[in-house]
Amino acid sequence: MSLLDWRNAGWIRPHNPTPQEIRDMFRIADRDLADAANTGISADSRHYIAYNGALKLCAVLLLAEGYRPEKGQGSHQRAIDSVRVVLGSDHQDTVDYLNLCRGKRNASAYDHVGGVSIRSAEELIEFTRRFRAEVHAWVRNNHSDLATLIDG
Repeated sequence: MSLLDWRNAGWIRPHNPTPQEIRDMFRIADRDLADAANTGISADSRHYIAYNGALKLCAVLLLAEGYRPEKGQGSHQRAIDSVRVVLGSDHQDTVDYLNLCRGKRNASAYDHVGGVSIRSAEELIEFTRRFRAEVHAWVRNNHSDLATLIDG
């Protein structure tokens, strides 16, 4: 499905992003990466925070393409799926990994404590760092008008 198909299905709505908005999303991801690096908190919390940073980067892809997920209609899932739609089907492994992380995040947030290992948290932190660089480069290459504030 294309983003136009998603819009017609009511899953996303048109949105006119600004460079400030894109910068703010990157700043949230950067804050989350810094906070997730804190080894003084639980692996569950580190994972939860790093997941939030990765989710914000997924949202950047949708925003840059001129859309915003509708709230409450699987917006996390839609943001993750947008990676494949925006960046291409060769990013299916990213979608699969983020869905695995979403499941761990949900379990640790709603079901039980201690379900995330230190290794899993650190893997997600490293993934989010790499993903940030990839999304940053994509925005610069595909939407340079929105990248004016994130290059500093």
